[in-house]
Amino acid sequence: MTLHMMTLWDLLTPKRRKITTPVPAPAKNTASLKRETPMQLRYEQITKQMLAEHGVRVRKWRSSMSGVAWQVLYKDGSVSKLIESPKPKGPMSAAVFLHEIGHHAIGFGTYKPRCLEEYYAWKFSIDKMEELGLNVTDRVHQRMHESLEYAVAKALRRGLKKIPEELLPYLPKGVRVEQPVRV
Repeated sequence: MTLHMMTLWDLLTPKRRKITTPVPAPAKNTASLKRETPMQLRYEQITKQMLAEHGVRVRKWRSSMSGVAWQVLYKDGSVSKLIESPKPKGPMSAAVFLHEIGHHAIGFGTYKPRCLEEYYAWKFSIDKMEELGLNVTDRVHQRMHESLEYAVAKALRRGLKKIPEELLPYLPKGVRVEQPVRV
């Protein structure tokens, strides 16, 4: 016969009982179950394809129509390619997602100034949407234009003197440049 001596700790911590009663499954409400549409499945397929093709990982799916792309370089030489963007569910979220993928596809620092990199990331996005048969709406084109106007204005505020030729359509109203730069 083994005697178990109780300690002060045994008195202070209550014994936990194992609950063995099964919890009933919630009733299925068939009205609330939604089937994925063919277009939703298509967006899901494109998302997986683009992430795998470019070796990109999503850090966070954003609820807003904004995004960011970056990479982390490790001491051993490996690279993590990361983005935050909205999950593609329609033309605008797909455009923003593909724009962020575009930063990795074209390569960071490939184009200077930074606003030119933005242009080529947007070009990648629009071209890829057309290639994949996705609807490129007027609102998507407008978003691209507004984004590039903002990028060019920001570069000018920061002292950019020579505007690449591709960015001339995105100059803020009233701004003139002497000689565009051909890249």
